[in-house]
Amino acid sequence: MTAANDINLREEKAEDYRKVEEVTREAFWNHYSEGCDEHYLVHVMRGSASFVKELAIVAEAEGKIVGNIMYTRAKILGNDGNVYPVLCFGPVSVLPSCQGKGIGTMLIEHSCSKARKLGYKAVLIYGDPEFYKRAGFVPAERFGICTPDGMYAAALQARELVKGALEGCAGSFAEDSVFEIDEKDSAEFDKSFPHREKMSGLPSQKRFREVAAMRRPREA
Repeated sequence: MTAANDINLREEKAEDYRKVEEVTREAFWNHYSEGCDEHYLVHVMRGSASFVKELAIVAEAEGKIVGNIMYTRAKILGNDGNVYPVLCFGPVSVLPSCQGKGIGTMLIEHSCSKARKLGYKAVLIYGDPEFYKRAGFVPAERFGICTPDGMYAAALQARELVKGALEGCAGSFAEDSVFEIDEKDSAEFDKSFPHREKMSGLPSQKRFREVAAMRRPREA
């Protein structure tokens, strides 16, 4: 059984690409919806101009990749007319058989520490607040940061890498267009992997819908 102290974290290499995509598919299959697109997102993210190669980290156990995290550059379009650069990570993946051992938290902490050393000041992500609060994230609403459509969303979470970095940065969060997945291209890409049954009605899918519905207009 893999324990957290048996995990090695290192930067992703080109020869890891397919394995990382396989791990990501295993981690997300049927989790948020029927099937998943996250492995395709990983595949195309590496070719995006916003991709931060130095922050693509894999977690190894006994020489095998069991998890990963990837980052892209993003920004906050400030209400004051300024643009504030931030980071966004996702997907962060851990094989189902290795979940619950702190590997995801290790990946987040390691990469955030490295990002700080590289000069980045804050990270914003979309995710379940119940999980990400354990990794130091708080609702982006605390900083006056909303979604592009002007909503305060529970799923939009923020973490300062430098204390006070998000003070005075109220505005709307804008992630890279690489997250706008083409479903047809994703489905075609998935054909290169072994067939897996798609399922609906799972508790994790229900939770995803619940969190996604936790939104309110910024001016309310």
